[in-house]
Amino acid sequence: MTQNDVLGRLLVGAGVTLVIVGLLVMWGRTLRFGSLPGDLTWSGKGWQISIPIATCILISVILTVVLNLIAKRR
Repeated sequence: MTQNDVLGRLLVGAGVTLVIVGLLVMWGRTLRFGSLPGDLTWSGKGWQISIPIATCILISVILTVVLNLIAKRR
């Protein structure tokens, strides 16, 4: 493969990744990301702290499965 082929594949992969992340951001509340049981939120007068522990674990498991499936295909 030439350098142009590698660069093209990299750009397409980055574009697909950005589309997926964009869709997750748009539909995040519908899918309850950030408000799962196990996500911690504290708020007061004029401030709010959110620690999405369960959401981070869920995203980590999903990415691990997807990346392992992609790696096994090669």
